[in-house]
Amino acid sequence: MKYVDTMVVFREVPDEVTLAINISNCPVKCPGCHSSYLAQDIGEVLDNESLAMLVKRNPGISCVSFMGGDAEPAMVRELALGLKKDNPALKTCWYSGRDLDHAKPMLDAFDFVKVGPYIEELGPLDSPTTNQRFYCVKHGSDGPRLEDWTAKFKKNIF
Repeated sequence: MKYVDTMVVFREVPDEVTLAINISNCPVKCPGCHSSYLAQDIGEVLDNESLAMLVKRNPGISCVSFMGGDAEPAMVRELALGLKKDNPALKTCWYSGRDLDHAKPMLDAFDFVKVGPYIEELGPLDSPTTNQRFYCVKHGSDGPRLEDWTAKFKKNIF
């Protein structure tokens, strides 16, 4: 699995200072995607060692978000679990272009998940007609419980 670039962002995960890692080789290839270059198999290898270095280079973050990785979901899960083991205070997020059923086996590794392909006519997460969903994953003894936080992305227009 490879990543192309990273950026510290404030909007991808509500209330978190997030290191967003853009993963390449996206198999979903949504028409109208704002990051269509991520469909190519390009970038640097993303493994436990490179992930640790990225986290170290970005002090002050509270969350790491894997932006993509649908070609290798087991690897995304493994990296997130390793990150949580080594940095228990950091939260983890996965932005997937697939549906919730695809993400369910991964929920143990994440505090947040965004699911759903980008459909141009329905718009992104901040659109009132979006098909995409953003969930906060609550972990309990009875397994993960999902809280739909999609409304937190809606733009407040005064």
